[in-house]
Amino acid sequence: VQLQASGGGLVQAGGSLRLSCAASGRPFSRFSVGWFRQAPGKEREFVAAISWRDSSTYYSDSVKGRFTISRDNAKSTVYLQMSGLKPEDTAVYYCAAEIGGIHYLTYQRTYDYWGQGTQVTVSS
Repeated sequence: VQLQASGGGLVQAGGSLRLSCAASGRPFSRFSVGWFRQAPGKEREFVAAISWRDSSTYYSDSVKGRFTISRDNAKSTVYLQMSGLKPEDTAVYYCAAEIGGIHYLTYQRTYDYWGQGTQVTVSS
């Protein structure tokens, strides 16, 4: 399984970005996918996740109401729409996949496959 994260960039506070996570190597419809981020000097943290079975979604409190995770199985891609961006959202964003799992999607150890990360920088 290969994951390719893209869509990062530099944006002003209050702006929007859409990240994409394209997957290959296995039937995508069975992937649960999570987004995590790591800011400089901090540990990697959970951002959002979407289940393969019923597209249930999960968000960290820090992004709830501003970020939206979605999936397009026909394109084997999961999206993270980020709005109302804040300087504290600055981080490298990683997508991760777990095949067939629907539990503990907020935990990094759940995921078997990781993408390379995409940088998001929010200027004040």
